[in-house]
Amino acid sequence: MRIALAADHAAVAMKDALAAWLRADGHDVLDLGTHGDARVDYPDFGFAVAQALADGRAERGIALCGSGIGISIAANRHPACRCALVAEPVSAALARQHNDANAIALGARLIGEEMARACISAFLSASFEGGRHQSRVDKLQKVSA
Repeated sequence: MRIALAADHAAVAMKDALAAWLRADGHDVLDLGTHGDARVDYPDFGFAVAQALADGRAERGIALCGSGIGISIAANRHPACRCALVAEPVSAALARQHNDANAIALGARLIGEEMARACISAFLSASFEGGRHQSRVDKLQKVSA
């Protein structure tokens, strides 16, 4: 799977570790930065993940910042992105199953790398259930268009 991955300075170390893990698992990772610990603005990286999803460079997105909150808000400003802030695997799976989320956000200062991997695994392995959830996702698309 092609996965867009981006982080601000607070989460760059986790991003780099997750990128290596995802590549080792056979995924094609589009690393959108940042690439160092110099202070940067999380909206730039949330927007980058959303744009990669919108233009087809990625099938799924993972956005990281200190709390995950700011970068999820930034990513969700783009109508092509449905980014769910998650901190455990059940929510990560439900984001796909019920909300057809195409991205997740994680807080590097709030969860460790092991929990981040568990969330990502749950997110990537789940599928949208459609059915009763489809009309709700359709409403989201109408509002954001």
